[in-house]
Amino acid sequence: MEFERWKLIEGDSPLIATAIHDGHNIRDEIKNIMVLSDDDQLREEDPFTGELTEVAETRLIGLRSRFEVDLNRPKEKAVYIKPEDAWGLNIFRTEPSQEMVNRSLKDYNMFYGELHRLLSDFEKRFGRFVVYDIHSYCHRRNGPDGLLADLQSNPEVNIGTGTMNRELWAPIIDRFISDMRSFNNSGSQIDVRENIKFKGGYFPKYIHENFPKSACVLSVEFKKIFMDEWTGKLYKDKFKVLKDALRLTVPGVLQELEKLK
Repeated sequence: MEFERWKLIEGDSPLIATAIHDGHNIRDEIKNIMVLSDDDQLREEDPFTGELTEVAETRLIGLRSRFEVDLNRPKEKAVYIKPEDAWGLNIFRTEPSQEMVNRSLKDYNMFYGELHRLLSDFEKRFGRFVVYDIHSYCHRRNGPDGLLADLQSNPEVNIGTGTMNRELWAPIIDRFISDMRSFNNSGSQIDVRENIKFKGGYFPKYIHENFPKSACVLSVEFKKIFMDEWTGKLYKDKFKVLKDALRLTVPGVLQELEKLK
């Protein structure tokens, strides 16, 4: 079965929200040689992040699994083959043929071509723009009943800014973090920190290299406190808190972007 590759909704604001690891679908020729369970596959994907993109008018959501092609890695590493490519997981019964890999990389090329078109259009329309590169990450790798990951090195929200000129975009980064921390989470503050768990992958690197003075990509990694990462169950109340906190950041970020213009 063939599935759509991505979903793009274009709006009229200089903010784009993306969820390139939201997808779970894998084309049949790849799925038929996989031994990885559906649960293990889902655990390493970023389910529900597509819904978080609703905070922006322009949304780009990946609909294929990262186990088919990973849009957040450089092309030469975008197709997982061996366990060391994917957290030690045994993925395939037999390795995909070069023809299969090439078909996956064709989709990769198409995605980045479409991305470049979209961002070039935003550059012409707005001059400068912001991208929320939305992801999620696991914190229960010791099993459903095992110890949680260390709180000090695993913030509830990690903001990756390691691929940009931070000095140029500092007002936007600082405002985003400040506003998200200011969200009233039943009297407590959301733990938002910068470059603790992740600094950003190839996706923001590509954008910053190709649009260095016009694009500010904030890689927003939500710890999976909003779901059970072992069953896939969504905790709706916790998810709403994080989505509302993300939405709260939008006016301030756009204000700071306007000042930079």
